[in-house]
Amino acid sequence: MTGRLDRWERLLERQMAAMPYVLLATSTVLSLLTDGRSWVTFGLAALAAAWIWLVPRGAVYVAGLVVLIGALCTQGMWFASFFGFTGYLHSWQYLKGKWRLAGVTATAAISVAAYNGGLPDPTPSGILTYLFFTGAIVALVGLFSFVGEITAERSAERKRMVAQLEATMRENAGLHAQLLIQAREAGVLDERQRMAAEIHDTLAQGLTGIITQLQAAQRAEEWRRHVDNAVRLARESLAEARRSVRAVGPGQLAAAPLPEALKDVVTQWGELNEVRADFTTTGTVRPMHPEVEETLLRTAQEALANAAKHAGASRVGLTLSYMEDVVTLDVRDDGAGFDPERVRGGGGFGLTSMRKRVSRLAGTLEIESEPGVGTAISASVPAVARG
Repeated sequence: MTGRLDRWERLLERQMAAMPYVLLATSTVLSLLTDGRSWVTFGLAALAAAWIWLVPRGAVYVAGLVVLIGALCTQGMWFASFFGFTGYLHSWQYLKGKWRLAGVTATAAISVAAYNGGLPDPTPSGILTYLFFTGAIVALVGLFSFVGEITAERSAERKRMVAQLEATMRENAGLHAQLLIQAREAGVLDERQRMAAEIHDTLAQGLTGIITQLQAAQRAEEWRRHVDNAVRLARESLAEARRSVRAVGPGQLAAAPLPEALKDVVTQWGELNEVRADFTTTGTVRPMHPEVEETLLRTAQEALANAAKHAGASRVGLTLSYMEDVVTLDVRDDGAGFDPERVRGGGGFGLTSMRKRVSRLAGTLEIESEPGVGTAISASVPAVARG
């Protein structure tokens, strides 16, 4: 659209540049055909064409043009009808302020006199008629020229706005490209962090359990049970690793609802570690969004893994609470505990992983512990129902 308007403007500029010569030629031909004053008319027309072609634009140019229009109008009214328009146009275009009206008025006075066949009769009616038509022409030329200026100014303003808009669009395109690059890099980083968390929550915990069972088998007479547990853990860890690579949710959630999956995790953990582990559900159980359930399951697994590695607890309890706006998972143990200030804002990868998982869902993770008293972990996430 902008390109088409630019082409039209260039075409109009060329037409406006050629118009004085076309009007002059038309007036000359018609005057020669009707009045027959060939040499004088042709000579004045040639002088006018040279004047328009050679003289720089300005007050001197307009004054000379008006004089030539007056001289040509003595050769025939056709010059007033056609070539006189050049006087109006160039007076308004190349003069400033009140001089515009002066040039237009002089051209109008010459044209009206040419139409009347000379100056008006020295009577009140003749003079008033002459002044009326001259003033009417000046008013009309001023009105249309003023409207044309406003239109041209608006067109120039639109062109400036289009240029600014194009510059802004180019800048936005560059910013968009940068954002895409940053988003791609952030996506890669997020995927790496996700894979690291999945490896920690599956392979690392599974291998830790396998090592624990094999160490127990070395010390126990009933070594077969520990070896069987180690084999089962290895198989489960391998299955979870494959699910993580395919970005599939935990296998426990694929086979059962969240409360049942948590109950199975707690029961298996208690059997493996020979620790009493209780699980309780409160509130109205309802299906949650897969990310909500996966976050709570992984948080429970990590909390139990930490209890097995560090707490030395004799009893662990998990409570899953369904409330109106949030779902809360509380994990408590009576183990050795620790000083939360030592892990404030950081801690091991397990605590960091739990915090990231919960905060990704705009949830909160609170840890309360004291050496010799035990540890309580509470994870609360929005109760986003399954779609």
